Amino acid sequence: MAALLAVALSPAIAQQTAAQPATELPPIEVTTPSPIVKPKRPRQAKGAGAAQAAVPADIPAEEPAIPPGTALDFSDHTFASVTVATEREIASESGATITDALDDKPGISSTTFAPGANRPIIRGLDSYRVRTQENGIGTHDVAAISEDHAVPIDPNVADRVEVVRGPATLRYGSQAIGGVVAVENQRIPTYIPKGGLSGRVSGGYTSVDDGGDGSFKVTAGGSGFAVHADGFRRDADDYDSPRGTVVNSFVESEGGSVGASLIGSDGFIGVAFARVESLYGIPGEEAEEGVLPRIDLVQDKVLAKGEWRVRDFGMDAIRFWFGASDYAHDELAIHDPDHEDEFEVGSRFTNKEQEARVEIQHLPVGTALGEFTGAIGAHWGHRKTRGQSFEGESLLEPAETDSFAAFWFEELALTPALRLQAAARIEHTTVDGSGWQDFSEDPGDPDHFLPTGFAGERSFTPTSASLGVLYQLPSDTVARLTGQYVERAPDAAELFSKGMHEATGTFEVGNPFLDVEKATTIEAGLKKATGAFRFDVSAYHTWYDGFIYRQLTDRECDPEAEAGGEFHCEAAGGGGGGGHDHAFDLAFFQQRDARFYGAELAFQYDVAPIWRGIWGIDGQYDFVRAEFEGGENVPRIPPHRLGGGLYYRDANWFARAGVLHAFDQDKIGLNEIKTPGYTLVSAEVSYTVPGEGTTPGVTIGLKGENLADDEVLNHASFKRREDVLLPGASVRLFGSISLN
Repeated sequence: MAALLAVALSPAIAQQTAAQPATELPPIEVTTPSPIVKPKRPRQAKGAGAAQAAVPADIPAEEPAIPPGTALDFSDHTFASVTVATEREIASESGATITDALDDKPGISSTTFAPGANRPIIRGLDSYRVRTQENGIGTHDVAAISEDHAVPIDPNVADRVEVVRGPATLRYGSQAIGGVVAVENQRIPTYIPKGGLSGRVSGGYTSVDDGGDGSFKVTAGGSGFAVHADGFRRDADDYDSPRGTVVNSFVESEGGSVGASLIGSDGFIGVAFARVESLYGIPGEEAEEGVLPRIDLVQDKVLAKGEWRVRDFGMDAIRFWFGASDYAHDELAIHDPDHEDEFEVGSRFTNKEQEARVEIQHLPVGTALGEFTGAIGAHWGHRKTRGQSFEGESLLEPAETDSFAAFWFEELALTPALRLQAAARIEHTTVDGSGWQDFSEDPGDPDHFLPTGFAGERSFTPTSASLGVLYQLPSDTVARLTGQYVERAPDAAELFSKGMHEATGTFEVGNPFLDVEKATTIEAGLKKATGAFRFDVSAYHTWYDGFIYRQLTDRECDPEAEAGGEFHCEAAGGGGGGGHDHAFDLAFFQQRDARFYGAELAFQYDVAPIWRGIWGIDGQYDFVRAEFEGGENVPRIPPHRLGGGLYYRDANWFARAGVLHAFDQDKIGLNEIKTPGYTLVSAEVSYTVPGEGTTPGVTIGLKGENLADDEVLNHASFKRREDVLLPGASVRLFGSISLN
């Protein structure tokens, strides 16, 4: 209905506003959805977005300056549903993770386990189904294994964040079945900045946690060579909620990178080294009782990428990406807050990973049907992961995962208004590890279980394919329809887990006999990216064959079982837990058919000129429903959300006031409890002086969040049962100075 209304109203609105002077928004170019690179669009002037001289196709264009308030992705050529958070939007957010800049956008929410560990949820899917990456290479962490594990990318290092659903995920592997969250930046320079130098210094202060953050980025180059350096630091205390300070919710992190590239008219090749360190607390019942759980992580990463514009032998360009990383974190427990240097190491997680991808884009081929453009690629990965416990059975013994895949994207322009895209991927994955395959009761005590071990290799060959249609409607409206069939290989943790999981309060047992997970999706959408009235509407339905999930049982387990020996489980409430303060719910990884369906809507309407710019209204709505076969609800599904606001923008000023309401979530799964709704009130004002030549640009602003100080509980968070509230009323002061 919303989509039909948008199409019906757009001609009238366009006629009404045709004579109005407008601050035109420049396009946001996205790179994640497709390996088929289009010719560069003209550079955009800062502020008003007026076109400058066109950039030759073989010279990388500078990123356009995007005015604030652009919640929509203003690229109209993608077959996938895409959400973009720009550098300006990220700077105004107070959170310590990239998810904090995304979780108020339609179709995207978050796990909010801790301020330092907050993973994205896309259309109700997270962990093993959502891939996070930086410059095309995965983040190589262990965040998918547990909600208390962080994604080791600070938002300050991002130039923009792209969130992609749909066929584009075939480019990145079966673990991206739910979507891709892609951080893009210039850590590996891809062009020489104008005048040979560009840079940015930014920072902010947030009242709710007395938190401060700062960062710098600088790129310099000339004569075909460019270098880059960046660094950041973040320090935030425990945050305040409407019920008081949330104990042990602090975050401390720092990091940076250095990189260099050789750049010419026929391409570039570059390499970068990055390091991140983070120490953060885990709020909840343990912290309230005086035991302070914390995570101390460090990651070193080497990235490389390049492009050769061949334009011969049938090839347009060859591109490659490579990454290798060494990740480790310790899970600490402090029993005396007055002696924080005295702690126990409860467990240690490590991950050593390497990944490479090569893509070859062929030259356009004219046929009787139309022009074909396309790309083929290969993707390789190796990962060795371990979750070692020093208190009992380790959650995950060393497990090695190897994968190799080939994929193909092809687009056909049947007419100027009608385009088709087809994509396919075949992948071979092997997972080598050890776990438990069966259990038997101790004849003398039915509460004791004797596990039967499993050690060996599982092999999977997931295949996936998609087909998309784009059709140009009147009034610059684009309709899209995509169908997708995707198979996902089980992750090592789903196959071989066998121990206590502190974050979720579960004693998890993997299933080494899981089969591939299969998903069939159909999605329809409408987008209008230009003019006074802009919108993006999507509706989707996914059917899962063998959806992998953690099945809770009615037993609670002793977390101190001897490795490979018997372990003790009692009926829930029977006192299990081996003398610990809390028991661990026994959970098995199982498969079951399920279906997910939902819709997302976002719009902006520039109502009329006022003062030196435009005032307008925006709105959004999203929902997702997820049910197992038989009608039982899938747990931890975000609620319906509805929001909107008023904004003003011109070449210098931006102001917005808005609300976002989340409804009660009473569609609950097994062992879940209902979550009340909440309303977030926000307001923002900022002033920007655009830079010109050697004169730097300056931005300073204020943003208020949850200004009504509402009590916010996240139904999708494992901290929901412990009633850990999200931050209360807060004001953030932020600013930046940038050159080029």
